[in-house]
Amino acid sequence: MPLATLSTSACPSVSTPFYDAPLVGSGWAAQLVVTGLHKPRSILFDHTDGLLVVESGTGIRHITFDDHGGTCLVVKNSTAIISATDLNHGIELSHNGDILYASSVNDVYSWPYDSSTGSVNASAQQTLVTGMQGEDHVTRTLLMSRDLPGNLLVSHGSNSNYDLETTDVSTGRSQIRAFDVTSSGAQANFANNEPYIYSQSGTVIGWGLRNSVGLAEEPTTNALYSVENSLDDMDRNGVDIHMDNPGEELNFHGRISSSGSSSRVGANFGYPECFALWDTNAFPSIGNLTVGSQFVTESSSAAVNDQTCATNYTAPRLTFAAHIAPLDIVFRADGTEAYISFHGSRDRTSPMGYKVSAVAFAKGEPVHAANSTTALQDILSNEDLSVCPKKCFRPAGLALDSKGRLFASSDSTGEIYVLQKTGVSTV
Repeated sequence: MPLATLSTSACPSVSTPFYDAPLVGSGWAAQLVVTGLHKPRSILFDHTDGLLVVESGTGIRHITFDDHGGTCLVVKNSTAIISATDLNHGIELSHNGDILYASSVNDVYSWPYDSSTGSVNASAQQTLVTGMQGEDHVTRTLLMSRDLPGNLLVSHGSNSNYDLETTDVSTGRSQIRAFDVTSSGAQANFANNEPYIYSQSGTVIGWGLRNSVGLAEEPTTNALYSVENSLDDMDRNGVDIHMDNPGEELNFHGRISSSGSSSRVGANFGYPECFALWDTNAFPSIGNLTVGSQFVTESSSAAVNDQTCATNYTAPRLTFAAHIAPLDIVFRADGTEAYISFHGSRDRTSPMGYKVSAVAFAKGEPVHAANSTTALQDILSNEDLSVCPKKCFRPAGLALDSKGRLFASSDSTGEIYVLQKTGVSTV
């Protein structure tokens, strides 16, 4: 597809990356607007379009812009509002914007927040959820549900590549849980206002999820979707298949307020027993499997096979290439597209990912079929992946401002880009 360059015309101040500028997809314009950050991860706009940024290992920063229209934004103010070395990824606001939430590997915290000044009341910090200490996957993504107001979703990944203990839901790992954080919620009944203990509290929204870092509710239906980072170093039937399998996943959880036989609340998505097929070429004992089908691996339990994967677990709605590491997902307000950041591969000889891509949606679900291999349209990517991750755009967090512009953080380079649609893209 045709590719544009970064937008630089008629802007009073233009930042340029220290590496080769990323490629911009057809129908889009992009510009580097923030530099000099410390490992920026999740990003979020408050009710006055102030940008909140989690700087992993440092805290939270508030940024405002002089907006000259389009992708021409110049940093006006940049202020560290929370200094906390344990904060590493998750951030969220209450629906009315007056409470800020953030997470460490072990805890979810809250502070009173004033969007008019971009400030918190640090002395009023509370711990809402605790007991999530772990290894390997240490981010705890946060999402305030629109579908079930007052419920904060918290994603907790596995403790290792193959965390076999997560076949027991009581471990509290490899799952998404919802916690009522309203003043009238269950927390208010705890003695001395003690925090929720993750594995013992809340509602299990989904489990069997190795590391679902990105969470978002589709805006026309309020259905929850997550993006899953799947297994490394995989063998099947004695054959090393790790280069191109298993695939990363877009999982559909439905409305978290739903109940009854059609509800997906509490569904198991397979890990650590079953995984999604991406590359069907020379796949051992492929049988009737196709892209997106779940299959067993060398470490799966003896009682589980490809058929039980299909009947007992929930398959992904879409499957993506192996190891490209989706970290965030956000939706356009009209629900026509989802945007996903792919942090980039580790478990491959030749790198993949390192891009932001769009997925077309209609009527609350992806336009493409579950076995599609062409659902992604790249909108910001790198031409030369051999220099990644240190000398390339490496996306982590995504956020949309009130004008519908898409912002993407790059943690390895300490930057934030803005993207805006300029025409009809070819999703």
